[in-house]
Amino acid sequence: MDTNIGGTIEAEQHWAMKGDVRLAVYRKRLAGAGDQPILFLVHGSSFGGQGGFDLDVPGKPGYSFMEEFARRGFDVWTMDFEGYGRSSRTASNSNLSMAAEDLRAATDVVFERTGKRSAMFYGSSSGALRTALFGEAHPERVERVILDAFVYTGEGAPTLIKRRERLEEWRSSHIRKVDRAFFHSIFNRDLPGTSEEGIADALADYELALGDTMPTGTYLDMCANLPVVTPEKLTCPVMIVRGEHDGIATEEDLLNYFAKLGTNDRRFVVIPGMAHVSYLSKNRAIFFQAMEEFLRPPARAL
Repeated sequence: MDTNIGGTIEAEQHWAMKGDVRLAVYRKRLAGAGDQPILFLVHGSSFGGQGGFDLDVPGKPGYSFMEEFARRGFDVWTMDFEGYGRSSRTASNSNLSMAAEDLRAATDVVFERTGKRSAMFYGSSSGALRTALFGEAHPERVERVILDAFVYTGEGAPTLIKRRERLEEWRSSHIRKVDRAFFHSIFNRDLPGTSEEGIADALADYELALGDTMPTGTYLDMCANLPVVTPEKLTCPVMIVRGEHDGIATEEDLLNYFAKLGTNDRRFVVIPGMAHVSYLSKNRAIFFQAMEEFLRPPARAL
């Protein structure tokens, strides 16, 4: 069934408060669509929620993850974690231990606006770790999770082996500088050509207009403190997605996590021709289809 429908997309921006910290929260949905399932997108280490999930690429439509799933009939939300995007930029390094608190504040806003008390979650890279941690801490708020570009122990992961060479730098400061070359490196470090030309520059244009630093907390955690998640504590339905060429984790590492999950409602999906950033890749349509099939399962008989 083709669930990708037309219509006008409406957008909202809200603020969640975590003490004195302001967290930017974003929403997109079809205007006048009525009750819809909530999908919350959780960003990773190197760009914020709106930048990555609602990207406008000049001359290349179809790169807004939020609009794609709004047209598929979801009420789509995301946020900028502390230190990212339009959220407060503080002296905190925005590490993974803060994830549940940030997401709790953001989902308070979501549930106040929608009248619901739970949602489905997608997380990418360190956002997948944040999502898993939130599912462990607040299972009552989490219906289903998709963990994309995920990592468990990090053993043998090429990206993390290289990143550990700068471990003392991540320890010494709560922020790291980024520039246009850095955004290009995200799409070229695993296998150049898995994303179109122009994607890195569009992302750099958006993010660098807001600031030229990112927090170091998730880099530090992923280099020195893994594992940070306990798979047995995640009991909702789970889908793990791995890009064929993604260097953030080995397949063996992910299957180790998968085998320990606290649910038998689980899927492990490998997307061919894809690297680390699935939703900005050339093969994102394959990923979107797998994702929607998981989010909209047929009714179970038993």
